[in-house]
Amino acid sequence: MRVDLFDFELPNERIALRPARPRDSARLLVVRPDGTPELTDSIVSALPDWLEPGDALVFNDTKVIPAQLEGTRTRGGATAKIGATLHLRAGDDRWWAFVRPAKKLVIGDRVRFGGEGSTCLAGTLDATVAEKGEAGEVLLVFDIAGPALDVAIATVGHIPLPPYIAAQRPEDEQDRSDYQTMFAEREGAVAAPTAGLHFTPELLENLKARGVETYGVTLHVGAGTFLPVKSDDTDGHKMHAEWGEISASTVAALKAVKARGNKVVAVGTTSLRILESASQGEDGLAPFCGETRIFITPGYRFRTIDALMTNFHLPRSTLFMLVSAFSGLETMHRAYVHAIQSEYRFYSYGDSSLLFPRLTREQQD
Repeated sequence: MRVDLFDFELPNERIALRPARPRDSARLLVVRPDGTPELTDSIVSALPDWLEPGDALVFNDTKVIPAQLEGTRTRGGATAKIGATLHLRAGDDRWWAFVRPAKKLVIGDRVRFGGEGSTCLAGTLDATVAEKGEAGEVLLVFDIAGPALDVAIATVGHIPLPPYIAAQRPEDEQDRSDYQTMFAEREGAVAAPTAGLHFTPELLENLKARGVETYGVTLHVGAGTFLPVKSDDTDGHKMHAEWGEISASTVAALKAVKARGNKVVAVGTTSLRILESASQGEDGLAPFCGETRIFITPGYRFRTIDALMTNFHLPRSTLFMLVSAFSGLETMHRAYVHAIQSEYRFYSYGDSSLLFPRLTREQQD
């Protein structure tokens, strides 16, 4: 499909720079493509009212790491400032990263991240450029590995705020907690699964009282989620790999939810993507552990979910394509026009939506 079909104009003032407080006070736009009305204004704390006893929410339990690194490249007697955003771990001592400016790095270059000390304990972290890939990617092999590397990254790194926030204000200490969901357990993401940012202990208690079940999956969100679609057609776009996992017990529980006629609701496009990645075989949803490059555009047949809770996404992005595939392109354009006119807050720290699928002709019959 043409990428320009997924374009829209967003006023800059609609971009949220801080989350709502409390988190579940964010607004919630309920989108029912085949409902009357099609669009309903609500609030995240009212989510239990939109679900039935026995329904299940699926959260992403990934934890954001401070994956934004600033350093200096050395080559002979020459130096250059380098910025790197880690996006996919490739081993105990190595990460793939997007770097800027990529043209200043060649294989074999040494890069020192952090301060001017001589060891990691003094606030520095050294790496060698081992490979160069497409779109400014490089493979960084660090001088330390395993837990020691994790500690070093946490010491010298910064929370990688999305570009649309970072362009308007610097990252600060508050972001260390704001840009993390209450479900965060497994370190590895460089971007938050932002739909999960809206949940509070009180909301979870209310969902439990309603009889709604909750389950966790993992998708370590990569920096590729922020990359624009540069091709004119969706067929020309290449997704970057992200690592994910779904356990056998979660698969069994979600199959039981579907078998009794209840809804499986993905909290965020990240949960949706790992669920759909794990359902590509003949047996449907199955345990999964590995990388996925799934790219969902209109025409895709969803296999695992009945509703999707998600924030508002960038124009011409793979995520706006995904929600358009789920609820219909025309419906989502109307929803976004309504959200903009009604002053919803957009993107990572913004408001949320609860999307229901567009019924096929077979389902309508």
